[in-house]
Amino acid sequence: MSADFIVIGGGVAGLGAGAKLSELGQVVLLEGESALGYHSSGRSAALYEAQYGLPPTIALNLASGDAHRAGGYLSPRGLMLLAGAEDAEDFRTEAAEMHLDVIGIEEARRIVPILNPSAVAMAGYHEGAWDIDTDRMLQDYARSIRAAGGQVLTGHGVTAIRRTGAGWAVEAGGATFEGRVLVNAAGAWADRIAALAGVAPIGIVPHRRSMARLPAPGGHDLRGWPMIMGVRESWYAKPDAGKLLVSPAEEDVVEPHDAWADDMVLAEGLARYEAMVSEPVTRLETSWAGLRSFAPDRTLVLGPDPALPQFVWCAGQGGYGFQTSPAASRLLADLVAGRAPELDPDTVRALTPERLR
Repeated sequence: MSADFIVIGGGVAGLGAGAKLSELGQVVLLEGESALGYHSSGRSAALYEAQYGLPPTIALNLASGDAHRAGGYLSPRGLMLLAGAEDAEDFRTEAAEMHLDVIGIEEARRIVPILNPSAVAMAGYHEGAWDIDTDRMLQDYARSIRAAGGQVLTGHGVTAIRRTGAGWAVEAGGATFEGRVLVNAAGAWADRIAALAGVAPIGIVPHRRSMARLPAPGGHDLRGWPMIMGVRESWYAKPDAGKLLVSPAEEDVVEPHDAWADDMVLAEGLARYEAMVSEPVTRLETSWAGLRSFAPDRTLVLGPDPALPQFVWCAGQGGYGFQTSPAASRLLADLVAGRAPELDPDTVRALTPERLR
């Protein structure tokens, strides 16, 4: 079975890349799990906040906004940052970086009634943050690949990769797939895929992040509540289908695996959340974890490997995969096609693999 592009990974990185590359040739996308978006993409907090991340990530966020809106993927959410009196300096810095308006505690409590006025000393807020319809985005990308004559195959874990005269041969799911260009969008497994292909790894390291789903605190209607973050991202909470998701926002280095929540870490994060609210946590409905994978400089890695241009990196999304996806996948396709990217040259240099070689 042959194609122009073989994409390894069925999360938002691989599906977005595959959808854009489908405009250049035929794509075969290989996902080892039984469903698309099984790992990090299926466990994302799914917020579009344009000012969240390092400068190259923010550039991708901003460049993705029009596509998110045109696709109908966004719905209003808002963002609130909270801090105690002891964190005033960090609060001022973070509120400015995220372009939040500093508001009074009573105004903050009108928005989120369960805030504890004896613990919350500072609050910042803006409406400019949106929920992302992640499932719809993933399915739209998959439809684009198929509509262009490509294939999206689940249950096809990669077992071997070798070079051929025309490009690559990839063994997966008991079959062999041949392609001119290989796209490594394997998330936490990106360096392992590189090693299979005989390409030098770039230092992609997965980090665990845990999450708990709680009943609506105090029986409140959460539909108008924003996403809430503790200063230094020490925890966050986000409404979800009438429930409240709470995360300790940890970044514990782990090996690539099907992640699960660490009970002690989760308890510590819930305690940080509880300290800022008036409603105690009495019950967890469920918990889980996902992996956020970072390059050494914590910036996405997009584009052909300088030593082997037929091997293309689409890795290191680090929790920014959905909100950067439209611009990241467009940049990757531009670089593969040899077109001038729409992003400025400094941003492109900060995102391409050359910086890590």
